[in-house]
Amino acid sequence: MTDVDAELARVHRAEWARVVATLARRLGDLDVAEEMAADAFATAVERWPIDGVPPNPGAWLTTTAHRRAIDRLRRESKREDRHREALMLVDTPEPPGAIDDDRLRLVFTCCHPALAMEARIALTLRMVGGLTVPEIARAFLVQETAMGQRITRAKAKIKAARIPYGVPFHEDVPARVAGVLTVLYLIFNEGYLASTSDGDPVRDDLTAEAIRLTRLVHVLLPADGEVAGLLALMLLTQARRAARVSADGDLVPLGDQDRAAWDRGLIAEGHALVRARLASGQMPGRYQVLAAINAVHTDGPHTDWSQVVALYDQLTRIDPSPIVRLNRAIAVAELDGPQVAMAEIDGLPLETYHTYHATRADFLRRLGRGAEARAAYDRAIALTTNIGEKTYLTHRRDEATGP
Repeated sequence: MTDVDAELARVHRAEWARVVATLARRLGDLDVAEEMAADAFATAVERWPIDGVPPNPGAWLTTTAHRRAIDRLRRESKREDRHREALMLVDTPEPPGAIDDDRLRLVFTCCHPALAMEARIALTLRMVGGLTVPEIARAFLVQETAMGQRITRAKAKIKAARIPYGVPFHEDVPARVAGVLTVLYLIFNEGYLASTSDGDPVRDDLTAEAIRLTRLVHVLLPADGEVAGLLALMLLTQARRAARVSADGDLVPLGDQDRAAWDRGLIAEGHALVRARLASGQMPGRYQVLAAINAVHTDGPHTDWSQVVALYDQLTRIDPSPIVRLNRAIAVAELDGPQVAMAEIDGLPLETYHTYHATRADFLRRLGRGAEARAAYDRAIALTTNIGEKTYLTHRRDEATGP
């Protein structure tokens, strides 16, 4: 890969969502915004090897996309009013709204209550988060074709219902915040454990952007417990970043991580948010409980697994999903042993979820059932696309002994 190719790949990851967000906000059409952004990147592929990478690649791409959008408006109509609209595209100021940040504003805009929750989340992840359809499909544990159809239908409904892409105001925020938090959580998760097989196992660009946007939502809604909980969850998870990947590129599980390498500043900030939510006396939601679990993991030299199991008991009452039950079983295995935990995960409808098979493999390995463990590891390896996780699971499989 040449230096220009490498720069193009880096800029695509860093700037795609911002360019789309800016264009969609100004054009009011996600399809056109995505098309113009793709056109700008295609132009970069042609011009940068000849002209060199510009000093500010993001600004170059945005300007190029804007110019293509203006040209398109002029071509589509010769009417004077459309011509004036094209000329004013970049210069027309927007009315003030509740949200100043371009990308966060479009997240709230896409999370319109007229769309079903799953549709608005998937659409926002694609258009604003910059995730690919395969990455979004893996986040929802569905087939790529089904997810692509879901996003297409969401775009079609926006056009048919004439849902405006106006600036969200304060009164718009409460009805949209649940979807926004889910979007930010899934963007963070994709960065925390990247689902692509051709890059780093951890994507710091996504985790950093998710934290930045969640901080902005916390400023916007300082009394919202779930916003504070999600921010705490991200900070406490990101605090372990330096210890999560070995020098060889393997993912390092929590129990094997060097706690001295954890970011104590992020841990202190996350713990303070968790304590503040506990002191509020309000009934905690899903993100607050998840933050509390991570606070236990990062409090002291060892994890108190009895506290973790108790918190998962609370979480299952809020969210009794198979994934939550799987994660609870992982904690149970640390407290009561793998035999008890194995009984809790048998029959969970997670056959296409690699973590389910990796968890079964770990339990079977600890029980000395080597052949079954190796088969489960093989299934997990076949389902995961993260190179660091694949390497770690391969090493674990090779260590599984016994009949």
